[in-house]
Amino acid sequence: MSQALRIAVADDDRDMAEFLRECLPRLGHRVHSVARTGRELLEQCRASSPDLIIADILMPDMSGLEAVRAVCQERPTPAVLVSGHADAGWVEQARTAGALAYLLKPVTEKDLGPAIALAWDQFQRTQGLRREADELRNSLAERKVIERAKEVVAHRLAVVEGDAFRRLRKYASDHNLKLADVAQQVLTAEQVFHEMEAIR
Repeated sequence: MSQALRIAVADDDRDMAEFLRECLPRLGHRVHSVARTGRELLEQCRASSPDLIIADILMPDMSGLEAVRAVCQERPTPAVLVSGHADAGWVEQARTAGALAYLLKPVTEKDLGPAIALAWDQFQRTQGLRREADELRNSLAERKVIERAKEVVAHRLAVVEGDAFRRLRKYASDHNLKLADVAQQVLTAEQVFHEMEAIR
């Protein structure tokens, strides 16, 4: 992959931690931080967000699984988990914790490069889909607000809905505002009118 990532490393095995520290720059990445425990990893990620995490599953104080899960709950971050165990239960726990790749020790440089690239690519695709879903939800919500505002304008000004929509757009354009914001102002004003009409 061409993009250099800032990678947080966590492993209580000194040899493994040193291997990662030396290997990542050769793969074109930068070492963000090196932790010996899951809690250290969590604290380092909170202090400065890495682009990606590589963590051993079993570590003292807090496991890599727990640390990755906690980091991802606060800020989605792609993770590669490393383990000496091929047990399907560990793999499933790694998946539910948010890991996008799982490597068995002993890890080699040839293993690491593709795992990082795959995890990063999968993360980027997932984030893109989430953004699209959020934009779609926002668009649908805005459309509902505009439709309701159009009905209010049509009723208040005694015009057809097509003319009401044209006036909403013209007002938004003249005042350099988003149509959805103008529509929300109309609905807020209508609510005020209702409340004032109820006052005796």
